[in-house]
Amino acid sequence: MDFSGLGKMLLWMGLIVAGIGLLFMMGGKGPFAWLGRLPGDFSFKSKNFSFYFPLATSLLISVVLTLILWFMNRK
Repeated sequence: MDFSGLGKMLLWMGLIVAGIGLLFMMGGKGPFAWLGRLPGDFSFKSKNFSFYFPLATSLLISVVLTLILWFMNRK
């Protein structure tokens, strides 16, 4: 059995998870402070209820991850 493909995939996934972890550690500081406060992110607050739906942020993250995975899979 050749596990080199699995090893490469695990390495890439580890790097991506480490990058996401660094972003979380930075919190609201750094170059990604705007993430989560884009114009398409909806928030509603009332006296006893608050609702937040990060639509634009979700779409942006989806596009970025799709491009990363597409570049990793093309040969």
